Amino acid sequence: MQLEILTPDKTVFSGDVDSVTLPGSGGQFQVLKNHAALVSSLEKGNIKLMVNKIEQQFEISGGVVEVLNNKIVVLV
Repeated sequence: MQLEILTPDKTVFSGDVDSVTLPGSGGQFQVLKNHAALVSSLEKGNIKLMVNKIEQQFEISGGVVEVLNNKIVVLV
């Protein structure tokens, strides 16, 4: 899956990931390959991504995520 984490100033992350865990407004949720399309608001928390069994985390203060055709775009 392709993930992009974007701020108004720069691209924070762009690359392939195995999974992404996001702090949604209704609680944390995980996106895996072939996930159904969705758009969701995000709350303050951590984005956790797995890349080749290595976890990376990014702290956010809120935003929006779109998942479509194995591409995830996070606007924070």
